[in-house]
Amino acid sequence: MKHLVSMCCALLMLAACSKQPDNNIEAHKAAMKRFETMINTADSNIAKELVADDAPFYTPASPTPLYGGEGYLSVVHWMRQSFPDVQWKLEEMVAEGNVVAVRWILSGTHKGEFMGMPASGKHFSTSVMNFYYFNDEGKVVNDIAAEGMIGILRGIGMLDK
Repeated sequence: MKHLVSMCCALLMLAACSKQPDNNIEAHKAAMKRFETMINTADSNIAKELVADDAPFYTPASPTPLYGGEGYLSVVHWMRQSFPDVQWKLEEMVAEGNVVAVRWILSGTHKGEFMGMPASGKHFSTSVMNFYYFNDEGKVVNDIAAEGMIGILRGIGMLDK
């Protein structure tokens, strides 16, 4: 019996030691940290590095999908027309396989027209969540956003709280 317990302990230790961290997951998390820099600086070089050219992005800024890093950054530029100081702060991320879920704190000051509403001068800060999908080359190929727009609309006074 003692031998069986020792054998089980050894197998458990071997399993724990052989469980290597998924390098892709760590690479995807590192990419998301650079992605934060990309969207806050609108750096097109980082966008080309991190986003696949054929990745489609859907946004209220365009009736058709926008593609690649430049397409993604066009959403950032659209936001900056209304909120020149807009910032995304990466608060949390969880990764599994080729997907990274990120919770952002999105903030800005309403200084330009936004979806038909004149500038209010109000500052907003809201939590938004996005799911980013990576291809085998480690580039973002899709971004699915949870409804963060509600927080923005409430923050600038377009909706009742």
